[in-house]
Amino acid sequence: MSTRIAKPAARMRKQPRQARSIATVEAIIEAGAHVLSELGWAGFSTNKVAEAAGVSIGSLYQYFPDKLALVEAIRRRHFDHVLSVIREAAADEKPLKQFARELVRGMIGAHSIHPTLHQVLLDEAPGDRGSRAAHASFQARYLEHYAAAVAQYRKRRKDTETMARVLSSAVEGVIHNAARRNMLDAPELQKQLVELICAYVSGQGMRV
Repeated sequence: MSTRIAKPAARMRKQPRQARSIATVEAIIEAGAHVLSELGWAGFSTNKVAEAAGVSIGSLYQYFPDKLALVEAIRRRHFDHVLSVIREAAADEKPLKQFARELVRGMIGAHSIHPTLHQVLLDEAPGDRGSRAAHASFQARYLEHYAAAVAQYRKRRKDTETMARVLSSAVEGVIHNAARRNMLDAPELQKQLVELICAYVSGQGMRV
């Protein structure tokens, strides 16, 4: 067993400010997500990412000191995307079925771009205290959004936090399993997941 202590993952060297540099960083992160999803951590390198992004390796290193820093940016972007899906689906106190449809559609969209990325980030890519803290922060906000959504439709319930945990775990499990099985675009799966969300949140067929 190795006793080597992993060094903390480096952060971005600098934040892009101008439109051109913002576009460059976005292209690098998108290319990084593609390479990581396709080749896994073992095949992931800054040279491959730079080539896929159509930038020089020097341009990549202007913003990311190493591939760990790039993985952190990929991880945080995925978190932000997922949070935006839940937030937008739960906005405006829309009917429950519309909320469920938008949530399912958005989650499938977020995981269809690079279907295996989430699994690689969880199981293969290394992390440090910073990545664990980012994941903990994401989980807290993730559950807050789900709890707020549940509260809209179950206003008399006091256990919205528990319901949010169950609902988020159910949606997450179905989406991630479908991604692993290349079934995200299956219409029947989407339909059944929408029905599951509506039945659980509305309390239909449940003891209350």
